[in-house]
Amino acid sequence: MDFPDDVEVFIGEFEHGTLPKSRWTHEAHLLVALWYLSRHDAAQALPIVKTRITAYNEAVGIVNSNTSGYHETLTRLYLHALARHREAADDESLRDCYARLLASRVARRDWPLSHYSRERLFSVAARRGWIEPDLQPLA
Repeated sequence: MDFPDDVEVFIGEFEHGTLPKSRWTHEAHLLVALWYLSRHDAAQALPIVKTRITAYNEAVGIVNSNTSGYHETLTRLYLHALARHREAADDESLRDCYARLLASRVARRDWPLSHYSRERLFSVAARRGWIEPDLQPLA
């Protein structure tokens, strides 16, 4: 996903549940996380992101259940990694930070599996709450 011409409009559509479901991609999740991390530290951003993703899912008909929708461990994992990514170049624009993120291994969909076994990451426990990595600790 390219950086939107007007990121404020994009975030507003996400927050109001009007962002088309087809635009709610992995890359859109990353942009939303970076946007909130540009305004809050990771601890403050987590409850906001959790509430917003859960509400967005409900608005577009995605069920938040034991098998779909919001995933706590993935959200916390990415917020942790993206906060570190953002800190690496604090004076960088959000657009440049996002471009640098997309060029990194953290942006790959399979990146979480470098820290978690598939069974652990996609368990109900991981979806519902934070669980520690079982393959490689977070740096």
